[in-house]
Amino acid sequence: MKPISVQLFSLRDACAKDFVAVLKRVADIGYKCVEPAGFWTLRPRELKKIVNDLGMEIISSHSPWARWTGNTGECMELADALGIKKIVCGYRPDDFEDLDAIKRTADNTNAMLEIFTRNGFTLFQHNHDFEFQRLDGRLKYDIYRELCPGVKFQLDCFWSTNLGTEDPVAILKSYAKDTISLHMKDGICKQHVEGKKMVNGLLERKVDLLPLGTGTLPIKDLIAAAPDSVESIVVELDYVDGDMFEAIEKSYHYLVDNGLAAGNK
Repeated sequence: MKPISVQLFSLRDACAKDFVAVLKRVADIGYKCVEPAGFWTLRPRELKKIVNDLGMEIISSHSPWARWTGNTGECMELADALGIKKIVCGYRPDDFEDLDAIKRTADNTNAMLEIFTRNGFTLFQHNHDFEFQRLDGRLKYDIYRELCPGVKFQLDCFWSTNLGTEDPVAILKSYAKDTISLHMKDGICKQHVEGKKMVNGLLERKVDLLPLGTGTLPIKDLIAAAPDSVESIVVELDYVDGDMFEAIEKSYHYLVDNGLAAGNK
């Protein structure tokens, strides 16, 4: 079984108040790994030590987040401090708006990929839903992938459904050889969404998210289809209606109690 991680963006409100207390509580739940999204009051090396002392690991991180505008050096320094050799990138809807935008985005990714590869780092990409819209019948992400075949993927399985219009298991199988981790959130995959815009840097989707195992995402089928290259199953809930810690704990138990991922308890 793959180790279970939690994306700490899920707990951002609590992290802003007491980051160390959040790490301790996540460890108490039983998570094997954390995926940071910001350092709050801690230096990266300090964060790594605290996480390790709590019996957890940092396999991947959303801090640093690579951008083609020139932060590659900073990304490599931060990754070194965290003890990881993988760096993430990701884009906004207008970067996949049409074919010209996809080509520009792929060019930017290839430029970063060359720098990171030369320095011994793996570049992987995290998706949202808009990459799985279709352009002239083709998935936008498939077009993009052909233009930058060297990038790896962290597949967010819920968003890969493009709000219920695509089959996430088929997508995972298609991307299997280049997928290094899976993000799992749950909810009612097929929902009506009124527009998409950026609000405080986040995509506003008006989609209800739920603890794992309480929505319609075929999580068991997805994990059964996960390739050997997947290093971790990462729980990420952008938001929930209720207490986030409870949702994170319920998601942990769903995966671990059903033998879908390995925890520390």
